[in-house]
Amino acid sequence: MIQHQLTLQLFEGCLAVCRLPANSTMPPWAFAKGPLNSVTRSEKELSIICSEAAVPAGVRAERGWRVMKVENTLNFALTGILVSLADPLAEAGVSIFTVSTFDSQYLMVKEASIEVALKILVNAGHEIQFSDQ
Repeated sequence: MIQHQLTLQLFEGCLAVCRLPANSTMPPWAFAKGPLNSVTRSEKELSIICSEAAVPAGVRAERGWRVMKVENTLNFALTGILVSLADPLAEAGVSIFTVSTFDSQYLMVKEASIEVALKILVNAGHEIQFSDQ
């Protein structure tokens, strides 16, 4: 198996993963300033990832996610990028949530596990950079 050595940028603040009914209109808070905003609509839900501070009370949400962005240049032909991050964390029992975009890969870890996750990732050969965004 190919083991990639990646550089990850850890962002300040916590995100929330929210679930709204599939037929919901796009709420303006979904695009509040933060390191990552992502919206996905499926036949069963409208899923929103955004700054947890922006999410109104009463919205079904899993809060407390810290986000890291893979800083390496990635292309669609590469294999094993996510495995290089997920495997060492899974072996240690650290839960993750991921988001992929055209240019980037984002790895989310619960705030309560972030210090352990960072140590595991560094021990696996990855580099962590810290952002003040």
